[in-house]
Amino acid sequence: MATLVLTTVGHVIGGPIGGALGALAGQAIDARLFRGAAREGPRLTELAVQTSSYGTQIPKLFGTMRVAGTVIWSTDLIETRTASRGGKGQPGTNTYSYAASFAVALSARPIIGVRRIWAEGKLLRGAAGDWKGRTGFRLHPGGEDQAVDPLIAAAMGATPAYRGIAYAVFEGMQLADYGNRIPSLTFEVEADAGPVVSGDVAAALAGEVSARGGTMLGGFAASGASVRGVLETLSVLDGGWWQPEGGRLVRRDDDGPALGVVDAGISGAGRRRTVASDAPREVTVAHYDAARDYQIGVQRMRRSGTRERVERIELPAVLDATVAKGVAAALIVRGEAERTRRRVGLGVDGLAVAPGAIVTIAGEAGRWRVASSSVVGLATTLDLVPLASGPAAAMPASSGIVLGAPDVVAGRTVLIVAELPSPPDRLLSGPRVSMLATGEGAGWRQAALLYSLDDGTSWMSAGASAAPATIGRIETPPVPASSLLIDRRSRIVVALLRADMALGDADAAGLAGMANLALLGDEVIQFERAEPLGGGRWALSGLRRGLRGTEAAIGTQSAGDRFALLEDDAIAAIDLPPAAIGRRVRFLASGVGDIDAPAAAELTPGGASVAPPSPVHVGAHVDDTGALTLGWIRRSRRGWGWNDGIDVPLAEEAEAYRVTIVSSDGVERSIATAVPRLTIGAAERPSGRAMVRIVQQGTFAASLPATLILEEGA
Repeated sequence: MATLVLTTVGHVIGGPIGGALGALAGQAIDARLFRGAAREGPRLTELAVQTSSYGTQIPKLFGTMRVAGTVIWSTDLIETRTASRGGKGQPGTNTYSYAASFAVALSARPIIGVRRIWAEGKLLRGAAGDWKGRTGFRLHPGGEDQAVDPLIAAAMGATPAYRGIAYAVFEGMQLADYGNRIPSLTFEVEADAGPVVSGDVAAALAGEVSARGGTMLGGFAASGASVRGVLETLSVLDGGWWQPEGGRLVRRDDDGPALGVVDAGISGAGRRRTVASDAPREVTVAHYDAARDYQIGVQRMRRSGTRERVERIELPAVLDATVAKGVAAALIVRGEAERTRRRVGLGVDGLAVAPGAIVTIAGEAGRWRVASSSVVGLATTLDLVPLASGPAAAMPASSGIVLGAPDVVAGRTVLIVAELPSPPDRLLSGPRVSMLATGEGAGWRQAALLYSLDDGTSWMSAGASAAPATIGRIETPPVPASSLLIDRRSRIVVALLRADMALGDADAAGLAGMANLALLGDEVIQFERAEPLGGGRWALSGLRRGLRGTEAAIGTQSAGDRFALLEDDAIAAIDLPPAAIGRRVRFLASGVGDIDAPAAAELTPGGASVAPPSPVHVGAHVDDTGALTLGWIRRSRRGWGWNDGIDVPLAEEAEAYRVTIVSSDGVERSIATAVPRLTIGAAERPSGRAMVRIVQQGTFAASLPATLILEEGA
């Protein structure tokens, strides 16, 4: 008896490739393709977990797949220290951030590109190609002319170009969001343009394979201990098998031509049935499902019977749920059919019938596949398996509930820079600039901040922006009004930057707690009611005007001016030296959507953040001698709440005022005083109409003036 190189697998799950390689012609093919390797095909788990172990197999990808890849190179953590200045009497702080550079091998054959990227299950790169974080990403697609990566070469010296291997490099990827470690990454890799056919995958893996047709796959990952294992996996998908033909393996299926044979009854030929347990009652097909963001989907099919054996098939292929269900159904049908076996005995003419051939038996119905053959003397015995109903067909199925990672675009950074009045809870020792930033897309989270005191010659880090701010533009500005009364006349209309931004109402308690504080042009206001108008537009009413000493800006707004909600967690503060007052300061904000150019702004601080507010309640009195007495009440940059109802803290190194009297002919006279009143004798008192301006001299800057008009004869 001649010994077969590969005996039949004879099992619905393993597939019929073993028997197909029977006959002596299979010896040469076996030697070239398999070289004695264990018959082990690819598994789903190999693609789901990122590894860095030496010797880890890199799959050959086809179509579009989601893979974790293998880390093939990395640096140590890169530490960056950022120092920030403290306020007066306060120490500075050092903050540390960490980054890493590393390379991840994706495919052992060239690819077209990478689409989405997940980090710890969250999208790092969206479907639009936008990044959700800073990565320094670049891709080497695996061509034979692939150049050496400059970063790896600089770090290691002599290094290969990894030609034929597609890999991604991350340079200086920020790790704060991942516990300061390299996150587990998965990649949506496009290896080929569009779906691939299982037969084409087989042909690409070995030159000895000739395949036509098969199952349409969204993607496939070829790995495992041998080509044989991969081919068997592909045969499970499309219901075909492999037959030696000359020096090649040819894919065959149920629709192929059949040879007619006559059972001569030699060698005990006849029907025999296997036991029922040989065929599973339930088949479970695990696969990658594009509708589940290429995560594992499972489809099941059951047949009637009393046995409970369940067979699980792991297919490293991207299949629609309906196709996977069809594969499970086809395996059930095939397993049931192959419980019946047929043996025929032929004469010398049987030597021409090789394993894998399709035969019909004279006088009997049905078509059979030759599982194996044996020769004793001049007698040939063929073991036959009945052909099932054909390849898998799509069946109604569901991918289940899919909770995919949100894919929201960050967009470009929008930046507002303002010098707001001093906060009530801290006495500043230099001008403070408030930076509010957000993005054009809802996925925006943060931007790196820089500022320059020398017109862009050098730049200093200001850390990162705060929480995304609610920013927009004025469509309908308010009317002029008093800062002493609630403005019921104005109805401001603002258009927010994005439709997903929202404003809300505030009651008396909320307003007392500084809710709905907003910057409107250069004026700080509060609003009671916010009415949605649709499309990101809101109408604001019930206004408190000119808050925090900004009454001079009342009535200065125009359509198109800035609007920003002043929430503490959305404001990033930059404390500048006192010398910055009166000098132009430039600012940059760079987020993940600002690859081409960061958002830019500039501001010349006038000292509003460190200046006392202007005096109030200015009055004038002329006594019997004709002397003019001016009086006023000072305010404080630490006394916005007027908590004791009596006085406010000075908050300056000394109390000092400058009173300027402008006569009707334009002549100015300035007088200094250290108390909030001034008496001018009758001889020095201005004649005719005059204007009085009173400013409080602060430690770093003077207040805006409080004015009083003196009418003639007053």
